[in-house]
Amino acid sequence: MFKRLLEKLHNFRLLPIFVIFSMIVGIAIGRWYGISNFELTPPIDAIKAIFHGTYELNVPNVIVLGVVVGLFMMMYPAMANIKFEDLGKAAKSPKQLFIVVFFNYAVAPFFMLLLAKIFLSGQQDLYTGLILYGLAPCIAMVIVFTYLAAGNGPLAIILVAVNSIIQMILIPVYAKILLGEIHFNVWVVGESVVLYLGLPLLAGILTRFLGVKKRGEEWFRKLKFYLDTLSIVGLLFTLIVMFALKGDLILQKPLFIIQMAIPMTLFFWIMFSIVYLTGWKLGLNYRDAVAVAFNSTGRDFEIAIAIAITAFNPTVALATVIGPLIEVPVMLVLVWFAKNTEYKLFKGRD
Repeated sequence: MFKRLLEKLHNFRLLPIFVIFSMIVGIAIGRWYGISNFELTPPIDAIKAIFHGTYELNVPNVIVLGVVVGLFMMMYPAMANIKFEDLGKAAKSPKQLFIVVFFNYAVAPFFMLLLAKIFLSGQQDLYTGLILYGLAPCIAMVIVFTYLAAGNGPLAIILVAVNSIIQMILIPVYAKILLGEIHFNVWVVGESVVLYLGLPLLAGILTRFLGVKKRGEEWFRKLKFYLDTLSIVGLLFTLIVMFALKGDLILQKPLFIIQMAIPMTLFFWIMFSIVYLTGWKLGLNYRDAVAVAFNSTGRDFEIAIAIAITAFNPTVALATVIGPLIEVPVMLVLVWFAKNTEYKLFKGRD
């Protein structure tokens, strides 16, 4: 009975219903506890406060740590399901690496700047928030979206690793070029890499290595069902947390949300479609094309929020928070789009 219930989570057609339900639950929690005006604190800072003994135990602080928990629940199963002996093969993918680097650093930031000028030129804070959101490629959730779309997981990890290194160098440069002089601690990027990528990767390696060594491949295949379930639950839990923190803005300031949603949705759809079709045109198979497209489309909302809090006013920070509220549902639609075009575009490709 319990397993049948879990199997419903694996029904991709039902996933939008679960997503909408999670958003509603998150908004209800946020309104019930009145935390929408909570001063934004990046989860990394909350974790540091715990180690320094300065952490204040209250509902908003507990919920903000839920971002870390939810992302771990999403990332860990994706890491554990990867055969790490395949990483060497994935690393030998110069065409895929070139596509991702080109679109992430020569196209994406400037495309987001163009959208900001078109849609938000009269709204300085929203304009700044949108540009910040476009600065850095995602280093966490794109692996999950690649995983949900049955893409190349090992390749996705390699691409994320490359992005995490490059963005540490280029984010301050791009921020200065696109927004002017700001003060930004580049180590925030490194800390995010460790927290959102390093820890799940380590846990995944240990689970697969120790599990297969002690119990065998057959045991791990049975475990895979529960790992897949955990990843979906983590996604829904993360949505609840995000909407609990700021989702009630949809009810309070619907125009504010729409102003950000239009350019962001255009960015995600256009970027994904162009890169996905570029991969198809250049002869990539479906799994590689999906991994490349998601790694070129997803944005690093943690870094955007951190920069906004460090260098700008609360309204700019609020604008960056809206990003993941829009990005996650849109990326789920793109997962559906990819899975429904696989056969038409990539039939016969290994």
